[in-house]
Amino acid sequence: MTAPSEELQPAVPYGTPDAPRIAVRGEARLEVDPEIARIGVSVASRGKDRRAALDDLTRRNTTVLDLVKTYGDAVERLETGAFSISPELKDKGRGERIHAYHGRVHITAVLTDFTALGELTTRLADLDLTRVDGPWWALRPDSSAHREARQQAVREAVQRAREYAEALGASLAALVELADIGAENAAPPYPQAPGGRMRSMAYGAAEDAAAAPLDLEPQRQHVHAQVNARFTMTPPQL
Repeated sequence: MTAPSEELQPAVPYGTPDAPRIAVRGEARLEVDPEIARIGVSVASRGKDRRAALDDLTRRNTTVLDLVKTYGDAVERLETGAFSISPELKDKGRGERIHAYHGRVHITAVLTDFTALGELTTRLADLDLTRVDGPWWALRPDSSAHREARQQAVREAVQRAREYAEALGASLAALVELADIGAENAAPPYPQAPGGRMRSMAYGAAEDAAAAPLDLEPQRQHVHAQVNARFTMTPPQL
C-alpha cells in the first residue's frame, strides 16, 4: 500500500515560483440576425350544439393548415398543440343548462423565410375567429453563432492571459484548464438569449379585399459565452 505521505496531493492552485499560474475569464457577446421565427395560431369556434362547434373548428383548422402548407420550404415545422371543446353554462337558471359550446385548437409554425412570414401572418389574422401571436425570433440550437461566441471567448481569455504575462516580463507556458462558467457544479455555461419579443394580433374577420402584408423587421439575437482559463507562465522578471 502507498504510505499516506506518498499519496497524491492536490495541485497548488497558485502554481510555483518557477511556474506561476494565471487565471482569467474570457467573454464574448455577439449580435446576429435570427435564423427562424415562430408564430402561434389559435383557431376558435362557437356553436349552439357540440357538433356544430366541432364541425366549424375542424373546417377552420383545415383552412389554417392548408394555408400554411402552401408556403412550402419557407415553413420548417408545423405542429398542432392543445385542442379543446367545452360547454358554456347559462348564467341564470338552475341545473346544468348549456348555452353554447366553445372549441379551440392551437397551431405552431416555424418559418425560415421572413419575407413569407409577413404575408402569412397577415393572411392568418384575416381569417374568422383566428388569433396569431408572435413572431418569436430565435437561433437554432446548433447555430454556428454559438460556436463562434465560444471560440471568441477562448481567444479573448488567451489574449488577456498573455497581456498579464507580458506585463511581468514573462510569457505563457502552458494551458492548465479551460472550462465553461459553472461547469464544475453542472450549472448551465451561460444563459441562452431570448427568442424575441412577442407581438400579438387579435381575432380578425375575413374581408372582401386582402389585407396588406405586414412589414416585419427581424429582431437581432444576442449570443453570450464565457469561459474560465488557467495558464502557467515563465518566471516573471521582477
